[in-house]
Amino acid sequence: MSAPPAAPAPRAVEVGPLRLWSPVVLAPMAGVTDAPFRRLCRRFGESGLPPELRSAGVDAERGDEDGAARRRPVRGVDAPAGLYVTEMVTSRALVEGNEETWRMVRPDPEERVRSVQLYGVDPATMARAARILVERGLVDHIDLNFGCPVPKVTRKGGGAALPWKRDLFADLVSAVVRAAADVPVTVKMRIGIDDAHVTYLDASQIAVDAGVAGIGLHARTQMQHYSGQADWSSIARLRDAVPERVAVLGNGDVFSGEDAVRMVETTGCDAVVVGRGCQGRPWLFRDIVRALHGLPALEGPTLGEVAEVVERHARWTVLDQGDERRAMREMRKHVGWYLRGFAVGGTARRDLNLVSSLEELHERLQALDLDQPFPRAGEGRRGRAGGEKAPHLPDGWLDSPRLSEAERAQLHLAEIGVSGG
Repeated sequence: MSAPPAAPAPRAVEVGPLRLWSPVVLAPMAGVTDAPFRRLCRRFGESGLPPELRSAGVDAERGDEDGAARRRPVRGVDAPAGLYVTEMVTSRALVEGNEETWRMVRPDPEERVRSVQLYGVDPATMARAARILVERGLVDHIDLNFGCPVPKVTRKGGGAALPWKRDLFADLVSAVVRAAADVPVTVKMRIGIDDAHVTYLDASQIAVDAGVAGIGLHARTQMQHYSGQADWSSIARLRDAVPERVAVLGNGDVFSGEDAVRMVETTGCDAVVVGRGCQGRPWLFRDIVRALHGLPALEGPTLGEVAEVVERHARWTVLDQGDERRAMREMRKHVGWYLRGFAVGGTARRDLNLVSSLEELHERLQALDLDQPFPRAGEGRRGRAGGEKAPHLPDGWLDSPRLSEAERAQLHLAEIGVSGG
């Protein structure tokens, strides 16, 4: 495997009071970035740290291999291997005490820095959710979702559609920043709705004025979804447009350590955000951390090593879910991602997709040809790119960048049934 481009060891990136000694962020992904997966990604990220950061106590408070922390690490402002953010949770569901939503924000006992992404459209509800998280000691960083392109969210004015309404965007961000007090708030957004309705520069200025600590930009429009190529030049323009004290987090098409180094070098962004690229490949964080610290690349894992990761992931998911059969159902999509590119026949894949216990998973994994090296087909892009999709928006949404009274009256509908969406 080729070495990454030469890169100086990065300084700590400041996101408010937080210090990211590795400038990488795990993006929130619905149904993916639960506590077990975050732990896997974070542990791999920590394994890629240079010795001087490892010796600073990063590994001093480590849980056992079954994921049960021996004792909770001291929380602090330092994030040695970057930030690892929860799945998106809906502020209204949190405020109303939805059991599943509260399960989603339950922190991993190993987490030094607890990052939660909130979604919502009502400033008062968003502020209340932020206050609850802060008062209960459940969060050290809050990220606000203004980038979701899913039609069930945008057709009601939420997610990537919302920054078009500048007054609502300003009210939301300001309300959460005030409610969060000393806890840093970041916003995640897209370039805009489509090429004719670009919002990110105006929205970023509004966010800066509201007091955010950082701005994450997925360098695609809502219309693009995940298709085509991310426009990294927009990340560079954002870095030039906002004060240095505000961290800029670049997102889009980071699938390797080399990609991460190239994004930082070409855009000037402070950190890279990784989403689809780590699906079935949590060791990508080790590769990115090593590359950003100027360390040489490592070979990809063999199928046997991947199988060990799968089983560890599954054990932790059983512990997290408290239900082995449910956990095995949850693991199915992950197993498919883990096996991408390996020579595993259709029958074996089908059988793995039907496992209902840890024992059965172990038996079927051990029946594979585990000596296979990591395949070239397993590298590069991950996730379904698809094609462009016509934006789904409320009727008349683009008529004005300010909310009408009728639109304001309908906004509450954007939060119904969206938790984790």
